[in-house]
Amino acid sequence: MFVGKLTRFEPIDRTAVSLMVLLSFAIGFLLALGDRSLPKVRDFSWENKQVGARDTAFVLTFSRQMDRASVEANLHVEPPLPGKISWSGRRLVYTLIAPPQYDRTYTISLQQAREKLGSDKQGNAIAPFVSQFSTPDRAFVYTGTEASEKGRLILYNLTRKQKIILTPENLVIKDYRIYPAGDRILFSASEWSKYQPGLYEQSLYAVTTGRSSDPAQKPGSIQQILGNQDYENLKFDLSADGKTIAIQRAKRGNAEDIGLWVVRSSSTSAVPQRLLSHPAGEFAIAPDSATLANPQADGIAILSLTPNVKPLEFIPSFRRVFSFTPDGRESAMLKYNSDFTQSIFLVTNQGLQKELIRTAGEFLNCQFDPRNPQLYCLLTRRQPGKDFSEQLTLEAINLQTFAVKPLLVLPDQVETKMSLSPDGLELLLDRLVVKKSEPVAGDLRTDGGNAIASSTLILLNLKNPPASTNNSPSPEDLPLKGFRPRWLP
Repeated sequence: MFVGKLTRFEPIDRTAVSLMVLLSFAIGFLLALGDRSLPKVRDFSWENKQVGARDTAFVLTFSRQMDRASVEANLHVEPPLPGKISWSGRRLVYTLIAPPQYDRTYTISLQQAREKLGSDKQGNAIAPFVSQFSTPDRAFVYTGTEASEKGRLILYNLTRKQKIILTPENLVIKDYRIYPAGDRILFSASEWSKYQPGLYEQSLYAVTTGRSSDPAQKPGSIQQILGNQDYENLKFDLSADGKTIAIQRAKRGNAEDIGLWVVRSSSTSAVPQRLLSHPAGEFAIAPDSATLANPQADGIAILSLTPNVKPLEFIPSFRRVFSFTPDGRESAMLKYNSDFTQSIFLVTNQGLQKELIRTAGEFLNCQFDPRNPQLYCLLTRRQPGKDFSEQLTLEAINLQTFAVKPLLVLPDQVETKMSLSPDGLELLLDRLVVKKSEPVAGDLRTDGGNAIASSTLILLNLKNPPASTNNSPSPEDLPLKGFRPRWLP
């Protein structure tokens, strides 16, 4: 006996059941047919970003497994940006062979590439992909030499022809280093009243440049990093990651107490730690930001930047490290020879030591070209004749053929500084004129102690590889009065 009555379907129930059946058939059909949506680029790591010489690779992430050959054949970057492609699953890694050119907007596009279905089968073509990224303006920093700019740190945007004075009139700049992001500059400076020969009253400061993703950061904001109450602050260097400062300090009232210290942070609360007693020469932090090359009487000691750690390596016979390649695998080292000449050697982390260039004069600086396997050196050449005279030249050494090519002769130059742009396309030099008289109060001085009468900046265009052409670049005098130029990274 039935207790209840049979339930009767209402029209709305019948409609719902019918839709469920139809949807089930549709889902089954789609599953049988497979996913027919177009593959696409799901993520581009440099999309609408500003990148510089420190950025060495971008990543494309796809929504499907792609036919790699079709992607590589159809991937385009304009202007051209040579690189090498590697894969990890659905991720394409494009590693640059040379830094991107500054003051450029790059467009990356991908069309016609296809997804991978089987061992040798291709599926749908990718949804067209176009994106952009850019590089910073061409800009550099220098120390002014005239009028209200004298002794002050100045930022010049070469792209926009714009000048910004970063430091106040009361401070005179002794030396500086630029942080890796280009957003700040580490500098040593003293009050003008304490800027006298033999008096070391420099404190260490950081100043903002305005180049930051934070729109609230304005140029010219200064904070003190390290004072000089108990110690005189002398030479210093900044690590490639911007996290460590190495500084030579001397105890006030005790000339024997001189050492190399490290500061681990750029904050005002950072406490310096002694790394080494009695450092010698021009020390330099390696690109790994963990080690330091310290010249000694009979060679170069490679030290850990961690205190109380024994020297990691010793390279005999060399007196200074002028430059490292960005990966730290190669360096340009100075050697004094028994015949009273000087040489630059290419020294690798695999133990190779190759003499590149020699002079009876003096080497002022050497820097590796980030685009080509070559080294730029600024040096003096002894001139023939009875009278002692030297001529300052800029020369390029091809690191594949080891051929040496003179690029520029700079007559009557003293203590010239040079700086190679982060993309390797331009080089800055200063042209100093010194006074014949002894320095007096208010005079700017060179590193050698001479009073500066005036100085202008020279720009050298290197867009054509100078080591492989018969044409030498022509220098351009910039309408700027200053010295010690350095490019922003």
